[in-house]
Amino acid sequence: QVQVVESGGGLVQAGGSLRLSCAASGSIDGFYAMSWYRRFPRQRVHLVAQITSDETTNYADSVKGRFTISRDKLKNTADLQMNNLKPEDTAIYYCNVDVSTLGRRENYWGSGTQVTVSG
Repeated sequence: QVQVVESGGGLVQAGGSLRLSCAASGSIDGFYAMSWYRRFPRQRVHLVAQITSDETTNYADSVKGRFTISRDKLKNTADLQMNNLKPEDTAIYYCNVDVSTLGRRENYWGSGTQVTVSG
């Protein structure tokens, strides 16, 4: 089994910054990608940022230039640095890990962390 834990959410004023952290632990024997998604009220999840095994990054247009995803290979963690936050960034943020566990490729989700940006 693989466990995914997010941390770092909270309340911040518009223009401020937050850093989210995602830690994956358990029987991980390979890594494909770690991603951050967010869910607005009454909507499905949307991809925010992704980093792959070769360090390729991908961002939603709405966060390009403001958010940065990074990964620690040894610790199996992925951080999302969010700068110049806007009220429309308010959402629940979820970490997703795409890994190999016991020889099988699997996807795991964290339980989410709330980010609230006040205007």
